[in-house]
Amino acid sequence: MAHLLGAEALHLEYPTRIIFDRVTIGLDEGDRIGIVGRNGDGKSTLLRMLAGRLQPDDGRVTRRGGVTLAMLDQADELDGTRTVHQTVIGDIDEHVWAGDPQVRDVISGLIADIPWEAFVGDLSGGQRRRVALAALLIGDHDVIFLDEPTNHLDVEGIAWLAAHLKRRWSANAGGLIVVTHDRWFLDEICTATWEVHDRLIEPFEGGYAAYILQRVERDKMAAASESKRQNLMRKELAWLRRGAPARSTKPKFRIDAANELIENEPPVRDSVSLASMAMQRLGKDVVDLENVSVAYGDTSVLKDVTWRIAPGERTGILGVNGAGKSTLLSLVAGTLLPTSGRVKRGKTIKVATLTQQLFELEDIWNDRVSEVIGRQKSTYVTGGKEMTPGQLLERVGFSSAQLSTPVKDLSGGQKRRLQLLLILLSEPNVLILDEPTNDLDTDMLAAIEDLLDSFPGTLLVVSHDRYLVERVTDQQYAVMNGHLRHLPRGVDQYLELRATQRKGSAGDTAPVGGRSTPAAGGATPATSAVLPPKLGGAELRNAQKEHAAAARKIEKLSGRISEVHVRMAEHDPGDYTGLAVLAAELRELEHQLEVVETRWLELEELLS
Repeated sequence: MAHLLGAEALHLEYPTRIIFDRVTIGLDEGDRIGIVGRNGDGKSTLLRMLAGRLQPDDGRVTRRGGVTLAMLDQADELDGTRTVHQTVIGDIDEHVWAGDPQVRDVISGLIADIPWEAFVGDLSGGQRRRVALAALLIGDHDVIFLDEPTNHLDVEGIAWLAAHLKRRWSANAGGLIVVTHDRWFLDEICTATWEVHDRLIEPFEGGYAAYILQRVERDKMAAASESKRQNLMRKELAWLRRGAPARSTKPKFRIDAANELIENEPPVRDSVSLASMAMQRLGKDVVDLENVSVAYGDTSVLKDVTWRIAPGERTGILGVNGAGKSTLLSLVAGTLLPTSGRVKRGKTIKVATLTQQLFELEDIWNDRVSEVIGRQKSTYVTGGKEMTPGQLLERVGFSSAQLSTPVKDLSGGQKRRLQLLLILLSEPNVLILDEPTNDLDTDMLAAIEDLLDSFPGTLLVVSHDRYLVERVTDQQYAVMNGHLRHLPRGVDQYLELRATQRKGSAGDTAPVGGRSTPAAGGATPATSAVLPPKLGGAELRNAQKEHAAAARKIEKLSGRISEVHVRMAEHDPGDYTGLAVLAAELRELEHQLEVVETRWLELEELLS
């Protein structure tokens, strides 16, 4: 493979510390590199040096002649006086860019919902970020650097970006370096991983899963002082091997070695034990939403939603921005009343919500971390062990030196971790997490997930971080068209449903700022307007009837599955035979639901 760029003996230091010391690294054609490491260790700094935006104190960066490079920085550098059209397309003639499949794909995938002639200065931060990413991706570059590209993207947008980057170049062409905390994204697109730590860059083969295996092997041979981090990484690896089935179909590491490393590692969560503990704290009733609807003026957000939340339930909520996820959780938290329907709340529930803001820290802004922790109870039980607040603080990455730091002087990630820990120390039995991964690096995400594994109450998570959703929840639901539907196959099923929904509502065209442009590989509006219907006459009527019947059956099966979850939570955990019978019943219902949903998707496509 031909060499694209390289760094030789890089040295960079600031007045207070050394960032890199004699680092040598290179990028070849076909490389897809993910950069991981703790916040502040120099990931973004490395990108800026390799891109030529920052000069090292010593060493050099070389680039092969003729290689073109583009970089998406975390800083917003867009001109607010230009329109979206001017920012993304520039002076390219319309007939040129409209005829380019890659340009159409980028526009429809990232900014189809943003007005084409809107001024960039009038856009939200998330919209500006997507415009900047679109402007970069329509260019023809040999090397692309992306610094946190998944920020402000939802699950669909992240899946689209991963697919785009995988097909953008042929297997042995182009080069990509990406800094991101999205571990699913790293595993999906990267062929190698660079870990930035302790003034150096350590390369690993493969994506995030392979990196975890190699890191566990490295930590296993390390000194005893590394034992805590080693155990945490082994638990992470255990979930990777036992968790999402999709990973086992395309392993990026040696299965035998992985199994050997985790042979003595217990399951990530003892779901029966957690459910039993939750029953002791919660009782049988948590929150029941019965035929609930919510409307703001003439706008209907939720329609006839029925959701019975079980004790110990761990659920991820998916949906596009504005679908009604926050409204749904506000109903659960009791901060919003429904327009119609009934919300029944258990007498013993105590709800706590981790919001995207830092409201919980406002009253302690000027206090030192040690003073804040000193006001808590002396001991807490987590994972069957008694721990002090200081030990829990250490568990989420705080050092003893940081105990004397005022809360206001903590980094964004440290404030986020302290916020979550204080919420957990208040001992709620229903915990709602709204985008909890902001400002956290991959190590801290693993530590937070480890802490959540031992949380015995009901956990509801809204996040665009697919890895987190699959990691800490046992089932997923989606808010779509004002309704709540169960997703037995998780995020993959949600993406399929969204793709079908978009196809049915948009046809073969993608709107761009008030005009219609053909979607990538699709027909033009003129040709799509004269396409014959897929069904007609009696066939159409029969398909419509079957489609409606399938929808009703899906709702009925989803309700029965929820009932079995409740029965399992209430069942005697010592009755293994009874639990096995319930588990078999649950598997059979989920199989039936998958068959019906597959048929529903087929009919949806025929009727679209």
